[in-house]
Amino acid sequence: MAVKKYKPVTPGQRGMTGYSFEEITKSTPERSLTVSLRKSGGRNAYGRVTVRHQGGGHRRYLRLVDFKRNKFGIPAKVSAIEYDPNRTARLALLVYADGEKRYIIAPLGLKVGDSVMSGPEAEIRPGNSLPISNIPVGTMVHNIEVQETKGGQLVRSAGAAAQLLAKEGDFAQIRMPSGEVRLVRQKCYATIGQVGNLDHSNIKLGKAGRARHLGKRPAVRGTAMSPRDHPHGGGEGRQPAGMPGPKSPWGKPTRGFKTRRNKKTDQYIVRRRSKSNR
Repeated sequence: MAVKKYKPVTPGQRGMTGYSFEEITKSTPERSLTVSLRKSGGRNAYGRVTVRHQGGGHRRYLRLVDFKRNKFGIPAKVSAIEYDPNRTARLALLVYADGEKRYIIAPLGLKVGDSVMSGPEAEIRPGNSLPISNIPVGTMVHNIEVQETKGGQLVRSAGAAAQLLAKEGDFAQIRMPSGEVRLVRQKCYATIGQVGNLDHSNIKLGKAGRARHLGKRPAVRGTAMSPRDHPHGGGEGRQPAGMPGPKSPWGKPTRGFKTRRNKKTDQYIVRRRSKSNR
């Protein structure tokens, strides 16, 4: 995928880049695999904002993506590569030999007409899903299961890939895109290859309107607020935060402060992610 540059006929288009969509082969989604998507605007059941800076955006339909890949031993052909507004990766529409259609995350190099399959006997080829026990050490994988039969939960965004480092006993060591090395059961499934749409990280929105189309509302700096609205606020002119470490609007440490509290899965982390990838 190539990055498209715009001629700056307006100030907002100076430096703006977008997708060329040259890999997209179908403009409308498969109707049987879409459902309507209701937005909450970041509010909970009581109407209170629990996630800030969300709201608005273009209307979307939710594509039903097959993360489980549980049609074992049945080959499928790639019918189309489609755009999905709900994620950074592209989707591949599969048509199985029995006529069923499913969406999967499109890996790098997968094209229309290619054949993919899932199951222990599948080949080591981009788009095929196998148990980790059947994948050679050193292979790049994505859409990795954490619990058996639950479906892929790790490494699903554009350009992401994890590497299978070693196997020992019931577990395998996998290096995540963040640099973290994690233990995953060898019975869990993973998909071969790297997620496509590599140039997603090079896209520059260029203007505030494109962020609003994505459903992102404005984020105001704490230093621009008053002291009653934010711990960083107040002062004559521009002032530093004036406290040890940045704070959230509610006085909690933020921006690099570790919030992990899940002690149950600490035993599965062999090495923490590197600081350069945070």
